Amino acid sequence: MEDYIVKWVASGVVFWATTFLLVRNLFPNRSFDFCNRIVSTIHASLAVSLASLSVQDWSCPACPLASESSPWQMKTLAVTLSYLIYDLICCLFDNHVSLDNSVHHLVSIVGIGAGLSYKMCGSEMVATLWITEISSPFLHARESLKELGIKDTDLNLVFDILFAVIFSLARMVGGPYLTYVTLTADNPLLIKAMAFGLQLVSAFWFYKIVRMVRYKMGKRITPKRIVTRELKARK
Repeated sequence: MEDYIVKWVASGVVFWATTFLLVRNLFPNRSFDFCNRIVSTIHASLAVSLASLSVQDWSCPACPLASESSPWQMKTLAVTLSYLIYDLICCLFDNHVSLDNSVHHLVSIVGIGAGLSYKMCGSEMVATLWITEISSPFLHARESLKELGIKDTDLNLVFDILFAVIFSLARMVGGPYLTYVTLTADNPLLIKAMAFGLQLVSAFWFYKIVRMVRYKMGKRITPKRIVTRELKARK
């Protein structure tokens, strides 16, 4: 791995940790998780922007396949790698560790680290970064609204639906395609394994999201049916 990339990753970890401390200072009455989600939203917005600027050919965003990474792609991936390292450590401090999220972080860290070490697969990896982060702001918004007391409201439902739709399209439409082209291209075995692992995690999360949407819609529909029955009974 290039020395300048190592420096970018190290300084990035410091940057994200400092950003968290600043947010924590601005919102002293909010939870650790709430402050961390603000940092995560900043990263997601930055990652999508940098990934978009890193695309070399918008007619084929993942092209050229299995090619040497450009300096801009390397720096973009270094920013996200530093964030993932920070966030994994941050979750340990919060005592809020989930197995699926930890696996996602470890797979992503190993995958991006491998890509930076090989100095290749930049096109595929920034496309993956775009796909995986595009739904993140909506995820963090829906969770943050709960702490703000805006739960089981129309606004909260809007963010639930937006997150579910964007996640499903990105991870279960774009994701499988990107996994396929990564597996079939002349990429190192480790990167292929990490691409497949990330898609498995996405599929598991998709299953959980479907259950969440069914539960939320069920809670909405059931009271309306009860009210309708009561009105009919009165008549």
